[in-house]
Amino acid sequence: MTEMSNSIVTALGAGSGIDMAALAGNLAKVQFEDRINKLSAKNEALDTKISTASSIKSQISQLASALGERVRNGDLAPTPAISNPSVATVSRAAATRPAGSYTLEVTTLASAQTLTGPAFAAATSTVGSGTLTLRLGSINGGTFTADGAREPVQITIAPGATLAQAAAAINSSGAGVSAYVANSADGARLVLKGPEGANNAFVLEASETAGNPGLAALAWEPGTGDPARVLASAGDAEFKLDGVAMKSASNAVGEAAPGLSLTLKATNAGSPATITFTDAKAAVTSVMQDLTAALNEIASALNAATDPTSGELARDDGARQLRRQLSSLGSTVIMPNAANGAPATLAELGLSIARDGSFSLNTATLTAAMTRDPEGVSAMFTSGLYGVYASVDKISRNASTAGNPGSLAGSLSRYAGQKSQISKENAKIADQQEALRARLAKQLSAADMQIGSSKSTMSFLQQQIDMWKKGGD
Repeated sequence: MTEMSNSIVTALGAGSGIDMAALAGNLAKVQFEDRINKLSAKNEALDTKISTASSIKSQISQLASALGERVRNGDLAPTPAISNPSVATVSRAAATRPAGSYTLEVTTLASAQTLTGPAFAAATSTVGSGTLTLRLGSINGGTFTADGAREPVQITIAPGATLAQAAAAINSSGAGVSAYVANSADGARLVLKGPEGANNAFVLEASETAGNPGLAALAWEPGTGDPARVLASAGDAEFKLDGVAMKSASNAVGEAAPGLSLTLKATNAGSPATITFTDAKAAVTSVMQDLTAALNEIASALNAATDPTSGELARDDGARQLRRQLSSLGSTVIMPNAANGAPATLAELGLSIARDGSFSLNTATLTAAMTRDPEGVSAMFTSGLYGVYASVDKISRNASTAGNPGSLAGSLSRYAGQKSQISKENAKIADQQEALRARLAKQLSAADMQIGSSKSTMSFLQQQIDMWKKGGD
C-alpha cells in the first residue's frame, strides 16, 4: 500500500516536473482568498464591537451594583443613635424618614409565661395518656380569660408516652407554646414557655385515658394550680417615648415613631436615654461626587465608541439609546411621589450635563438642597421603586435586556449572531475550497500523465534518430 501511494505521488507531476498537488492547492486557495479575507476582517470588527459594548455595559452594571450597595448600607439617610445602648437597640424604620430627637424611658420589659411541671425520675418516665389542651389568653388577679380569637389546641398523648415525647408533641402542635425537659436538682421537669405579651398567658388542661392515669399532673391553671410552678408571668413592655406612655406585647417594638424602630433590652426608670439622628450630608455629598465621576467614565467611553468617524459603535442602536438615557438623567423626575416642594430630579441636587455628555456636580446647589429639605434629599437615596438608585438600576437593566434590540445586550446578541453566520460561511468556503482542490488535482494529474506520455514518445523517436545517424555513418 505504501509503494502504491508513493508511486501515485511520484506519478503526479512526474511527467512535467511540476508539483501538481501543490499547484492544485494554491489555485484553490487563490480562488477563495478574497472572500476569506473579507470575512476575517468582518469578524475582527465584530470582536472589537463586542469588546467595546461589553465593557460599557459592564461599567453601567457595576455602577448600579455599587450604588445599590451604598444605599443599602444606610449611611445616606439620618441614622438613629441612643445614648445608653444597653437599654434598647435603635434602627431606622424603612417606611418613613426620621427627624428630631427623642427620650426613652423603659419601666417594664415584655415577658413570656414560663410554667414547669412536677418532677419526674427522668425524661424517659411515662406520663400517662389522654389529651392535653392549651388555651391562650390573659391572667389578671388569679383569673384566666381566654382569647376568643384563638382556638384551644388539643394535643394527644399516646399510651406509654414519655415526658420527652409529651414535650415533642406540644412543640409539633403549633400552639405557639414551646416545651422542653429540664433536668433540675430534684428530677426531670417539663418546661413550657409562651410568647411575650400579657395576652399570651396560657393554661394547660388534661383529660386522662381511663385506666392510664398520670397526665393530670401536668395540668395547671391559676387559682387551683401551684403558683410555684409559674416561673415567669406574661406581661407587656411599658415605656415612655418623649414622656408619652406606651405599651408593646413584644420587646421588639417596631416603629415607635416616624422612622424610628425600637427593640427594648433593659429598664432605665428615672434615667431616660436620648435618641438622636446622625447628619447624612457628608455621606450624600460623597456619593454624589462618586456618582458624577462614574457617570463621566461611562460618558467618556460612550463618546469614543460612538464617534461618527472612528467609533466602533458609531451606528449601534444600543449605544445611542444609552447615551440618550444618560443625557436626560439630570432632568428626569426620579421621585414622582415627592412631596410638594421636595427635590424630585438630580438636577435639583446639583447634577448637570454638558452638550458633550459629560457630568458635573454643583456642591453649593446640593448643600442648599440638603439644608432646605434634608428628609426630601435622603428620600432620594433608598432601595425602593423611585430615587437615584432605582433610576440608575433601570438604565442598567435596560442595557442588559437581550430581548430589546435597542439595548447594548441586544446589540451583543446581534453581533454574536453575525459571528455565528461568519463561522458558517467560513465552513462552507472551506468545503468549497477542498472540493475545488480535489477537482483541480484530478485534472492536473491527468494532464501531467499526458505530458509524461508525450515526453516518452519524444525520447523514443530521438533514440531512433540517433541510431539512424550512427547507421548512416
